[in-house]
Amino acid sequence: MTNRLATQQSAYLLQHADQPVDWYPWGAEALALAKRLDKPILLSIGYAACHWCHVMARESFSDATTATLINEGFVAIKVDREERPDIDAVYQMAHQLLRRSGGGWPLTSFLSPQGMPFYSGTYFPSEAPDGQATFRHVLGSVSTVWSEQRQALARQDQALRLALATSQPQVDDKAVLDAAVRTQACQQLAAAFDAKHGGFGATPKFPHPSDLAFLLHRGQDVGDDQARDMALHTLRKMSEGGLFDQIGGGFFRYSVDAQWRIPHFEKMLCDNGVLLALYADALALTGEPLFRRVVEDTADWGLREMQATTGGFHASLAADDPQGREGHFYVWESEPLRLALSPFEWDVCAAHWGLVDAPNFERHTWHLHVARSAAKLAATLDRPAALVQEFIASARDKLLIERDKREPPPRDAKVLTGWTALMITGLARAARVCQRPDWLKAARAALLFLRQTRWTDDGRTSGHLHTLPGQDAFLDDHAFLLEAVLALHEADPQADDLPFAEGLARAMLAQFEDRDLGGFFFTRHEAPALIHRLKTAVDAATPSGNGVAALALLELSERLGTAQAAPYRTAAERCVRVFSAAVRADPASCPSLLRAAMLLNK
Repeated sequence: MTNRLATQQSAYLLQHADQPVDWYPWGAEALALAKRLDKPILLSIGYAACHWCHVMARESFSDATTATLINEGFVAIKVDREERPDIDAVYQMAHQLLRRSGGGWPLTSFLSPQGMPFYSGTYFPSEAPDGQATFRHVLGSVSTVWSEQRQALARQDQALRLALATSQPQVDDKAVLDAAVRTQACQQLAAAFDAKHGGFGATPKFPHPSDLAFLLHRGQDVGDDQARDMALHTLRKMSEGGLFDQIGGGFFRYSVDAQWRIPHFEKMLCDNGVLLALYADALALTGEPLFRRVVEDTADWGLREMQATTGGFHASLAADDPQGREGHFYVWESEPLRLALSPFEWDVCAAHWGLVDAPNFERHTWHLHVARSAAKLAATLDRPAALVQEFIASARDKLLIERDKREPPPRDAKVLTGWTALMITGLARAARVCQRPDWLKAARAALLFLRQTRWTDDGRTSGHLHTLPGQDAFLDDHAFLLEAVLALHEADPQADDLPFAEGLARAMLAQFEDRDLGGFFFTRHEAPALIHRLKTAVDAATPSGNGVAALALLELSERLGTAQAAPYRTAAERCVRVFSAAVRADPASCPSLLRAAMLLNK
């Protein structure tokens, strides 16, 4: 038996197609059914590579008893957050307002038939210690509240609508993003900085690439050594930890510990595209061999494991293997690893990657990280450092061959415009630093794919971009692709780069710009309405569309250097101005816009 998700294209939705839950995809049919039956909606949002999404699917959505509770009491809707980031972003914001806490995936939200959320959470367990809510308990409680407390829910709906409306930025001409605001952002980041291990905040620890890019640029632009050192220290620690795949290259999503040693094992194209560009910048600044290896290994991973034959890049690799074992593809037992290496390789690498220490993953296997540097091992073994590095490199090649014999984690093969654009930017900047024409060729192939399959311009309009075949694109798709075209043009100028960049910029202004106040909405003006239309500048795992749009429009205006550049600079100025008050209130949350403001003030 299958449900309605069986006809969908999304790999994430198809993962739920044979469950006993009567799932609907997001759309008019499900929303109309909820209104007709006066039933609340269970909205579940996730993505194919998400470990905790898989856990909740196994524990709850595949359980017949739980499915019966869902089917009897709710209209159940599944959303792939990568296909519909607009839906995800709106309900993540609503979740944060309702729960006063951060969001995440899976997002589990209960909505009125009109789409307003009245209760939400993330992962709910099927079994829990006494006193903690299980998912079945949550379902029962929500059903009771829906039946018995409609007036209270109506009052909450009004309060939430007001909170969402007041979250929109308003122009305040007195709010100026000057040098003092940028200094305040650095002070905020310094207060959250982990001086020992790098990174910011408590566990789980995320890379924060936009923060690091801001600090790195600040170190270059105004000679702020503290900012520069925070960025470089973090980049070194991340690349030596288990967040970075020491054998196959590429970064996992985040670390569950402060030392960057044990990640959740999904690999996302968007993370790696942004980090590739960031490490290329760090390499250009320092020339450090560690950064060169990270750049080379990440670019090679992207081309080897993520680039489709069409030229575009796949979205992600799952955290779990096909049997549902988290990280199983990446972790090692001692004996198979020893047998794959020569005796001296084993002696060097066991110490280098921490295999002489206690198992660090689930108490019986090892996830590799740099426990002892090659330089320290060379001194201990009284061998030349170059020879030790040679043995480590040789072992890495052997272990990659050995690991590739395992069944790989599932790949979400969809090609997203914005995420492919992020990888194009990373490859272009890395190729420019490392003088790698093969990376440029791969980036050009990806751009050609997007231009041929996702971009239409019939000569009567300013162009139309799709994030997936037949699906309208979002602000991030336009902004990230504009950034990518300009990065490629800088590394490998071609005659049609700037005309295409102008077409993208015109489309972005026509379809997304707030014509009254400035800045850019996340969705096109003609997009179907949700409960709220987002216009935000906060940088998350990927930089904000508004921040990238402002930076890219400023770069485009400089490259054009004529009167035709004026609309693009003006749009960037309006974008910075409309968010200035919000950025001044919390400058560390919007480093991309702070960089744009700095360029405007030069």
